[in-house]
Amino acid sequence: MGYNVAIVGATGAVGQVMRQILEERDFPVARLRLLASARSLGKRFPFEGEEIPVEELKESSFQGIDIVLSSAGSAVSRWFVPYAVKVGAVVIDNTSAFRMDPETPLVVPEVNPEEIKRHKGIIANPNCSTIQLVVVLKPLHDAAGVKRAVISTYQAVSGAGLKASFELKRQSQAVLNGKKAENEVFPHQIAFNVLPQIPQKNAFGPNGYTEEETKMINETKKIMGDQSIELTATCVRVPVFVAHSEAVNIETHRKLTAQQAREILAAAPGVTVLDNPGRQLYPLAVEAEGKDDTFVGRIREDLSTENGLALWIVSDNLRKGAALNAVQIAELI
Repeated sequence: MGYNVAIVGATGAVGQVMRQILEERDFPVARLRLLASARSLGKRFPFEGEEIPVEELKESSFQGIDIVLSSAGSAVSRWFVPYAVKVGAVVIDNTSAFRMDPETPLVVPEVNPEEIKRHKGIIANPNCSTIQLVVVLKPLHDAAGVKRAVISTYQAVSGAGLKASFELKRQSQAVLNGKKAENEVFPHQIAFNVLPQIPQKNAFGPNGYTEEETKMINETKKIMGDQSIELTATCVRVPVFVAHSEAVNIETHRKLTAQQAREILAAAPGVTVLDNPGRQLYPLAVEAEGKDDTFVGRIREDLSTENGLALWIVSDNLRKGAALNAVQIAELI
């Protein structure tokens, strides 16, 4: 007994973690199909004691499939997802293709699991930086009402895919050996540098905000179910391999002390509070890597406004920021 599951984009950074998490969480998989482009044919990946071959993604790839975990880019999703839905599969899509479609639920299980019930074959997985933000914001919003949030992200290169991680490693080695850092994935050198531009191509809109910043603003409002929350974001790529960090400043309608916020977040699902600055205890990217929770610390009251809080939020962008969230949705289905 189990479900036939397909992973679209199975050879990518997120696709590989999806496969690992399915096995780690003992998801009831009867048959697993790994789908990717033709150039990945011949590759095999382990799953529950077997070596699963990669198949070429085609319109006919979804016959007999119950659940599709898709993470191969929005253009791929727009083309192939309707074929999966047509033959009766439920698609959990990790791209931006359907996130803002009013008919498509945008789900973080700790925040709005009830939205899953209204799906019509597609459930959207939010942006990685949005997921860790709303997991922390929701319990504070329920307690005191979030009026405004200012977010600055420090995002790992793995959010841009495997090639981006290889580029950081290659550039770091080059710079340390006194050589020129050649860039292909990013518009500038990423090693020992900080880039205020995500994504790496065609990033900026006419209002000066990048696509990533706009995603965070729009997706957060949709997931939280409150269009009145005022949000602004600056999204930055940093030379870290895995785990996004965020400095978040919020203003609430009702006063919350830092201690009250700690207590609320300590009881929140999927959140771990690491907050003892005197012992230098706060969330770190290197310690969040490979873990499922979202970590929050540096919780303090904003000295510039009466109802303000400042937070530092860190989470593994490949796990909770993408693959884990998708598998959690599948578990709820």
